[in-house]
Amino acid sequence: MKRILCMTVIAALAGCAVPQPQGPLPPATPVFFEPWSASLDSHALSAIASAAQAAQAAPTAPISVIGAADSTGSAQANKYISETRAQVVSDQLVADGVASNRITVHGAGTVSAPVPAGAPAQYSRRVIIQLGG
Repeated sequence: MKRILCMTVIAALAGCAVPQPQGPLPPATPVFFEPWSASLDSHALSAIASAAQAAQAAPTAPISVIGAADSTGSAQANKYISETRAQVVSDQLVADGVASNRITVHGAGTVSAPVPAGAPAQYSRRVIIQLGG
């Protein structure tokens, strides 16, 4: 239930997906991380694999991969970890069959938006995979 609520909130914050000829694209896919980590656990790998399948079903849609960090540490360190997380997720999307030229990677650094009620503890330590830009 928490995951569905979180995905709904993240999708709303990420903006609307642009419909493709195949129909509307799925909402943004979040990938969560432990503090100061860019390692992909089984949940992260599953989320990325699902996003890769959705990307393959919409072969013309661009993909944005946006990393974020919590407020622990310096702005420079948080920018670095958010970029690293985004790149790790992008690399896994490519390993799962998505063409690298479709993917735009961005590290946002510290995310200062309020954490929604019921969001997982690692909400601020995430990467969002958004199909459609």
